[in-house]
Amino acid sequence: MTYQVAHRSLGDIWSLLGNIDAVHGLYYLIMHGVFGVWDGGLLALRAPSVIATVVAAAGVGAMGRHLRNGRTGVLAGSLYAAIPMVQHFAQEGRSYALVSATVVWACYVFVRCMGRGSARLWVAYAVLVAIAGWLHEFAILVLVAHGATLRVVGATRPVIRSWIVSAAAATVAITPLAVVSVGQSGEQLGWLGGPTLAVWLQFFAISAAGLALGLYVARADAASCFPGTSGLTLPAVALPLLVLPGGLLMTVSLLKPWYVERYVLYSMAGLALLLGCAMDSLVRSMPWCSLRVRFTACGLAAASLAALLPWSLLIRSPESRKDNTVAVAKAVESYAHRGDSVLFMPARRREWLLSAPSVYHKIDDLALDVTPATSGTLHGTELPASVIRARMLNQDKIISLSDPAGQPLDTFPEEVVKRQVLKDHFERCARTKVRGAQISLYVRTGQCD
Repeated sequence: MTYQVAHRSLGDIWSLLGNIDAVHGLYYLIMHGVFGVWDGGLLALRAPSVIATVVAAAGVGAMGRHLRNGRTGVLAGSLYAAIPMVQHFAQEGRSYALVSATVVWACYVFVRCMGRGSARLWVAYAVLVAIAGWLHEFAILVLVAHGATLRVVGATRPVIRSWIVSAAAATVAITPLAVVSVGQSGEQLGWLGGPTLAVWLQFFAISAAGLALGLYVARADAASCFPGTSGLTLPAVALPLLVLPGGLLMTVSLLKPWYVERYVLYSMAGLALLLGCAMDSLVRSMPWCSLRVRFTACGLAAASLAALLPWSLLIRSPESRKDNTVAVAKAVESYAHRGDSVLFMPARRREWLLSAPSVYHKIDDLALDVTPATSGTLHGTELPASVIRARMLNQDKIISLSDPAGQPLDTFPEEVVKRQVLKDHFERCARTKVRGAQISLYVRTGQCD
């Protein structure tokens, strides 16, 4: 999605954002600039997310050091980069890694403001939160976590007053985006259902683990307060960040399904901080003069890395994605000659080839009426069902790109007619299955030879 949208002109991107995907508008513009400077294909697509993850890990480390000590910072930053979910989105050509990096550094400035917060620091805080919100509006939920931190530590009135002003400024700054994106939410998030029981259980398990880590740190090291600010402990910052943004979004999703875990990816910074702090407390409590203890600690560290290795390898493979667009493009290229007719079933699967222009431009998109760029949509608009039927009946060979067997079938007239004409007038002569897709070659009935 990002690849093909970012390659449109600025006018076409603006037209798209007026119809859908305004929530990703700033990210598309950033990627448009990246491809304008360096059109490096998949490497250029993923490089900003990789860099953003490194920047976020550095921010987590800076927070750990500022709130406790250098070892906590090193451990927390390293653990953030090792979290499977973080690694997954470090490879994605989407905005979530950039959102996380911006939120993490907003959190760092926030804890600095809790000490000797100057007006310049509070302005920087508001700007960072606003930028994060423009990258994805649910980043604004970090304000809920920071409000809880202020309440827990009993912040002074001047600090609370400055935070309210900064939070209000950031909220006002992203209000235009929120207004537009709420109007688009029916089409943008219509595919979402409410959080399942498994999702709730996962959330409660992670929250309980975070609470347990926070209690351990509080008991093991009462001296972990931020110097100069009574009561500002690392758990007081990290635990609300881990729990509240996702918890609030899941609660709202009971009425309006808006929750997807990647929307609050930045909450993993809270988990990394708590883990790093707990490990530092554990290290400090160990009698390191014992050789046995040292070997045991090294063994546990090695076992932890070994346990994460399968996850790290999996998320770097096509099996970690719902589909494999590169494999789809290769399969179509093996079937199609220049000018061959192709059907996307359903139409949104056009995305599989839009990001492979060298393949897409040589085929005849049988049902397409207006291209995505011209129509200001993600996947283009299609011809009426009657026209699609007539065009299909004029073909002797059709290549279809469809979901794997067993997936729900769209009931739109355009999709129904595609399936019906293929069933009544064509037979499938060949099929290639790839991750999340199947590519089929249809010819007129009785002509498979």
